[in-house]
Amino acid sequence: MTLYTTDYLEYYLTLVSWIIYNGIWAVLIASGVFAIPFLAIIIQEWLRARAEGADEGNKGTLSAARIENRVFVAIAVIMFAGIPFIDVDFNQLQFDRTRSAQCQVNVPLPTETGWSQSFSTLNNQSARVPVWLFFMHAISRAITGASVAAIPCGTDLRQIRIEVDATRIDDPVLAQEVSDFTHDCYGPARARLFMNRPDLSDEETYDVTWIGSRYFLDTPGFYDTYRAKRREKVGLTTAPAMPGWPKCPAGRATPRVGSGGPMATGCMRACSARSIPAC
Repeated sequence: MTLYTTDYLEYYLTLVSWIIYNGIWAVLIASGVFAIPFLAIIIQEWLRARAEGADEGNKGTLSAARIENRVFVAIAVIMFAGIPFIDVDFNQLQFDRTRSAQCQVNVPLPTETGWSQSFSTLNNQSARVPVWLFFMHAISRAITGASVAAIPCGTDLRQIRIEVDATRIDDPVLAQEVSDFTHDCYGPARARLFMNRPDLSDEETYDVTWIGSRYFLDTPGFYDTYRAKRREKVGLTTAPAMPGWPKCPAGRATPRVGSGGPMATGCMRACSARSIPAC
């Protein structure tokens, strides 16, 4: 028999939980606590028979039959939902990535995560599962899997945004020059925008959230006003009164040799020839 899991943490914790359950069950058996429900059944039925009137007939026979019926039910519950019967170890656990593959989501295998080392002490250990609980696990996983499969595959926009935010420029020179441009041009331009508070459309409001904003490039008083604060001798167009300090929209159409290659070219194209000196 196989237990299916769809999460690498669930894959390990399923076996851990049943190992712990086996330990608790052993304690209940050794201490005799499992017999307390049977004692409670006998006392309840005895008190119930005493509370009934004399017209009920032979109270002893009646209470004995009631106790017998309830004890049989309790025994059945303990046998199927209490006593561990079915062996479970990592060989019986299967990690299912079918739905993840259909949605083109790469879910790591349990052996590819840090949990593999954390639970290495479980090697060669197994546990036993009660029949009813094993059946309920299989049914619940089947229903959950069917419910998840009914959800259409879609683009995880939140994850994409997190990955984009975490993206960094590998070229240290280009990264520094992007940082300089942000500090010398983009930051002051956004500060002026907030002070002026112009009426922007939804598209323009979104456009000014990145350094290659067409609004800042095309609107007088923003990128055409500021210039680099660090002297650059790379042949950029400069203001007559400020030689060597290029204005923010100034830049070359082709990247400087050794300044990042395709990355710099893409930077120039994306930023519409704005003044990142390396571009």
